[in-house]
Amino acid sequence: MAFVLSYLLYPIVSVIRQRTKMNWRLTTTLIFVLIVIALLGLLTWGGFTVVDQINSLIRFLQKAIANLPAYLEQLSATKISIGPFEYSLQAFDLEALGSQLLGMIQPILSQVGSLVTGLATGAASTLGWGAFTLLISYFIVSETGGSSSRLLSLDIPGYEYDVERIGKELGRIWNAFLRGQIILIALTIVVYTIALGSLQVRFFFGLAVLAGLARFVPYVGPAIAWVVYFLVSIFQGHTVFGLSPFWYAALVVGIGLLLDNSIDSLITPRLMGNALQVHPAAVMVAALTAATLLGIIGVLLAAPVLASIKLVVAYAMRKMFDLDPWEHLDKELTESGGKLSLAYMDFGDMAKSLWNWLNQSVLMRISNLFKKGKIK
Repeated sequence: MAFVLSYLLYPIVSVIRQRTKMNWRLTTTLIFVLIVIALLGLLTWGGFTVVDQINSLIRFLQKAIANLPAYLEQLSATKISIGPFEYSLQAFDLEALGSQLLGMIQPILSQVGSLVTGLATGAASTLGWGAFTLLISYFIVSETGGSSSRLLSLDIPGYEYDVERIGKELGRIWNAFLRGQIILIALTIVVYTIALGSLQVRFFFGLAVLAGLARFVPYVGPAIAWVVYFLVSIFQGHTVFGLSPFWYAALVVGIGLLLDNSIDSLITPRLMGNALQVHPAAVMVAALTAATLLGIIGVLLAAPVLASIKLVVAYAMRKMFDLDPWEHLDKELTESGGKLSLAYMDFGDMAKSLWNWLNQSVLMRISNLFKKGKIK
């Protein structure tokens, strides 16, 4: 974890050093001091409140799940009218479905609750390990002296270029994942906090955090999040716009689907491109497998580890058959016109590229509408 943090922070220190012309060690020290201050501020201001809200959300879901079979039985006797049409759900065995869902979801909630409680009760140990990781990361970055090759140095006679190229490609994978995923998760949390808060959904911040973390597990993560939105909305006891609990829950889930698809279609391709070059289904399997072996850390790092393994295995296989191990990568870069995803760029170039994209795709369209007189 210390090395991952070092790799994430190295380009930030490098950019600030180039702009300020300060000594490398001094720049590194200032960055890490700011990180410590920010972390302490977050813990003091809202860290424990967030844990309490997530715990409250889990307890609420456990109670809601226990009442789910009875609610579904009641729902099966309800007739749904849409205009002149009337529908009945009696043909569906909703009670049996509720019992099956109960058996599936309760163990997951119990494990998540135990994890959150363990983090809260073991706060001192967690903070201690976090401080130790941060300290090791500081020494790794500081001792590089500004040379990226000193982050990880490996010298094999006759394979100097291959080692350098593997390091470069691994750097792209982890750079894209660490920067890109952090930005995506932060954006998802902010967007969901605003959306769910506007709809007066209980535990909206805890649900927003769930939406962000769900992005680590393709398909399964968002599906679980949508089920949780539905359960919280339908059992929270109040709605908006005079909607019934069922239609209110459907509205919340629908907005969740819209937000997830918008982020996946508009933001993710621009931010990360095809950096990992791993199918989402493979990432899902890797994340679920890693969760059983390594817990939450396995889920967080499953995607870049899988992409790294794929890169090394592809290199070894092509070498065994006397093929150019980099031909396919060079071809992909040529076909893309040499363009890199935002996650590969430094933060200054990333901000400029985001602004150019926003200006071209959104602001220009609004300006054209004003010119055509469609907006007055």
